[in-house]
Amino acid sequence: MTVPAPAADGLPTRVRIHEVGARDGLQNEKATVPTEVKAEFVRRLADAGLTTIEATSFVHPKWVPQLADAEALFPQVADLPVDLPVLVPNERGLDRALALGARRVAVFASATESFAKANLNRTVDEALAMFDPVVTRAKADGVQVRGYLSMCFGDPWEGPVPLPQVVRVCRALLDMGCDELSLGDTIGVATPGHVQALLTALNEAGVPTPALGVHFHDTYGQALANTLAALRHGVTTVDASAGGLGGCPYAKSATGNLATEDLVWMLRGLGIDTGVDLGRLVATSAWMADHLGRPSPSRTVRALSHKEQ
Repeated sequence: MTVPAPAADGLPTRVRIHEVGARDGLQNEKATVPTEVKAEFVRRLADAGLTTIEATSFVHPKWVPQLADAEALFPQVADLPVDLPVLVPNERGLDRALALGARRVAVFASATESFAKANLNRTVDEALAMFDPVVTRAKADGVQVRGYLSMCFGDPWEGPVPLPQVVRVCRALLDMGCDELSLGDTIGVATPGHVQALLTALNEAGVPTPALGVHFHDTYGQALANTLAALRHGVTTVDASAGGLGGCPYAKSATGNLATEDLVWMLRGLGIDTGVDLGRLVATSAWMADHLGRPSPSRTVRALSHKEQ
């Protein structure tokens, strides 16, 4: 096991992990995972110490059939003493979430026109106009709103994404009323220098660092390095997926999300507290990998599971 150390200079002492495996991870599975297994997955993640677990998505079942059981799943986990954000694509999705008592929701925007068209069948501005009443209504009801922004660093159709383009959409989401923004490296092309440049540009545009989270994919093996760059900038919210589940159904070159276990291993070695029991988390991801019928892509899960054999 890595030996916890005092937090390094310039790094936060605690990081909040925004766990996305149950939503972002499972929505990309070819086979539909039974509702009971999803609920048990969320419960085990909570038992491992994760305090923010994205539970499901209230999108139309036609678009994400793997999460068509949102109404059945959410009541099975709603009593957990953790935050359970859910994705809502529009006002209808918000209605469904609020009817079940959801108190944290997220909208999913794009920094590029190509991805907005592929994912939402709208332009960037049309998507923002669709989200505006969702955010307004949610905030009026006292619900916290997260704004996801995909393709912040690169787009499979458009290539590198100019910083001002990302800043504009971030600023629009914040002005709309979003409490937090998650910067997505959807195809995993970001590097630490690019991360630093974007965070600096956002700060210069009046977007405060405490309102930002980061969501990295590991296509080029840069997710942890990019996370460290964000931490050095002051970011304290990091998205990750238990076992490295997930990718992006509309970005074929995207590999999985940053594995929560790999993130916890690095943070522990830096002396940064997460409140996560790594052993329980590894056991949870190994359990889910068995249900999915394949080994976890997380290096930490593989390494620690092998040690226990």
